[in-house]
Amino acid sequence: MRNQQTTQPWIALRVRPRCEKRVGNLLRQRGYEELVPLHVCLRRWSDREKKVELPLFPGYVFCRLNLSAEAPILTTPGVLHFVGIGRTPLPVYEHEISMIKAIIRTRAAAEPWPYLEAGDRVHIVSGPLLGLDGILVEHEGPRLVVSVSLLQRSVAVRVDPSWVIAKTPRIRPRSAGIAIERTA
Repeated sequence: MRNQQTTQPWIALRVRPRCEKRVGNLLRQRGYEELVPLHVCLRRWSDREKKVELPLFPGYVFCRLNLSAEAPILTTPGVLHFVGIGRTPLPVYEHEISMIKAIIRTRAAAEPWPYLEAGDRVHIVSGPLLGLDGILVEHEGPRLVVSVSLLQRSVAVRVDPSWVIAKTPRIRPRSAGIAIERTA
């Protein structure tokens, strides 16, 4: 098994659709530290309902690796390419991976969420997610949205409103409209 150092960056891998778990297992068998965050959701068929585990980031697997040894990763069945600029992989911020791991550890009801660039930045001051930062969204109860900038994907988790304090005020873009006056 490879000796993984925590100084190695997390890299996002684009994988074939519905192959996230399989790619994660293959990488783990090859000695890599991988992360395939999952969430449980209820799927409905005409004759039954079933709870299934689906990836929080469909089409992506995170892997900690030495960037000088990329070849074994790209030959893993199901891996399409690294996420980055051209052929250069870009690392995922360590604090973003830490936040995703914290959400998984708490077993909070998480779900994929559209990437948000604007909104209220908040800091969790109590509860099981103490210390996390994110964007607070109001939709069927407050949710904390943790984003992975590189993938432009996010994860939402329900939080108690008393757990959060605002970090910065919401930035509202000014409209670039033109006022037109009617004259008679």
